[in-house]
Amino acid sequence: MTARRPVADRVDEFVLSSASGEPLPAWSAGSHVDLVAPSGVVRQYSLCPAGAGSYRVVVERRADGRGGSMSVHDDLAVADEAWISVPRNHFALTRALGYVFVAGGIGITPILALIDEARAAGRPWRLLYIGRSRAEMAYADELAAAHPDHVTVHESRVSGRLNLGEALAGLPRGTAVYACGPAAMLDAVADACAPQPAVDSFTERFTAAIADRVPSEEFELSLAMSGVTLTVPEDRTILEALDGAGVVAPSSCREGMCGTCETGVVSGEVDHRDAVLSPAERSENESMMICVSRCTSGRLVLEL
Repeated sequence: MTARRPVADRVDEFVLSSASGEPLPAWSAGSHVDLVAPSGVVRQYSLCPAGAGSYRVVVERRADGRGGSMSVHDDLAVADEAWISVPRNHFALTRALGYVFVAGGIGITPILALIDEARAAGRPWRLLYIGRSRAEMAYADELAAAHPDHVTVHESRVSGRLNLGEALAGLPRGTAVYACGPAAMLDAVADACAPQPAVDSFTERFTAAIADRVPSEEFELSLAMSGVTLTVPEDRTILEALDGAGVVAPSSCREGMCGTCETGVVSGEVDHRDAVLSPAERSENESMMICVSRCTSGRLVLEL
């Protein structure tokens, strides 16, 4: 790590560069990396605009989390080394006539690069940045000062809860709405956009969405490349069943959030339970996140 600074209460910015001095791989707006905290826990962080060849991530210290952010804050210092993955992108900016970005708290991190890309494309855009107080909102003052006609900062402790249904009403056709933040905010964004013609919404979640699903049932799993066939019990995930059978598959978060375990589907109907694939990608039934998603057709064949 080459630099670190606080950017809000309990929120620090970390600049990462290659230990070899070589530029880090190029990335696109909306990308994230896995970072191994000093404690050994792997967490995913969105990439923010940074100098050429470097990465910038922003981490909120969460005492009520699972320990990853606390380890990064407490144990990672300038000049320390940390392992990171190559960037992956499940939140890329689609082509649209205009954009509305909605960020809740630390959800501003992937939005920063998306704003830069929208500006570079010359498309109309605006940002709704929501947080409890300005002191807890990374880059709020900088964004408002740099783009006063495009950025609305909403402090809920001062102004109360923002009605997103009203804030997002009447969007022009061809608008794409990108949102990152707490689940309740993302649900409100989706509800506000759903009835509007030719308005699409895209979200990135901190945790996987909880939805009504069919109960988990046992199913047969076949691996097309290795020829292995096994049973996935109702109380185990595909990834856990593969672990038990000695089959190695890439994984990281094991919560359907990061996309590391995405695996091609040869045949079988998938119950998608991740927060990565879009509705269109799910309907294509060509891949799945094997850490959380399951099979509803009794038999599933994967490209493993």
